Amino acid sequence: MKIFNNKKKYIYLISPNKLKHHFYDDLKKVLSQKKIQFFQLRLKNETFKKKLIIARKIKKICKFFRVKFLINDDPILAKIVNADGCHLGQKDKDISEARKLLGKKIIGITCHNSIKLSKLAYSNSADYIAIGAFFSSKTKKVKYRASITLLKKVKKITKIPIIAIGGIDNKNYKKLLLNNADFLAISGYIWKNKKLKPLDAIKKFI
Repeated sequence: MKIFNNKKKYIYLISPNKLKHHFYDDLKKVLSQKKIQFFQLRLKNETFKKKLIIARKIKKICKFFRVKFLINDDPILAKIVNADGCHLGQKDKDISEARKLLGKKIIGITCHNSIKLSKLAYSNSADYIAIGAFFSSKTKKVKYRASITLLKKVKKITKIPIIAIGGIDNKNYKKLLLNNADFLAISGYIWKNKKLKPLDAIKKFI
């Protein structure tokens, strides 16, 4: 699947790990700013049944705002709810198995800070590659660190979009865009910001 990048919609928004009761209202407000290209549902500690209920609610919201809806780790859930695709980590289901399930839908792969993994994802027909972490993250512990130099190298060897991940906020995001990251994965700055509400946080990105 070809992913077209509207330069104003460069944000790949990832959900918090736990959804509070006001999450859906906050999500609507954030998506209304028209800066989000993708929304990824990433819930690590919920049952499949609960994730299914949540995914169906979020899919409707994403559809209304014309945002691509992706499921983290779970191609089966993505297929059941007819999401736009899924995102796979290196320890998740093999991309070829996911492709059999999802056909031409979007499948993205985490490649950490590895050129080897990026080449492999590209050769396996991934629709995008996520690399990072570029900065310290509030969402999860940083095990792999990526650099602008790595970003430039991966851009040269692949022809699919690259999503920069890890600790991205309103003070460091421009550097990544200027060095040709196609999309920026953001989570903690929006959902775990102690100073700003999600709507105010998203407004900090021009």
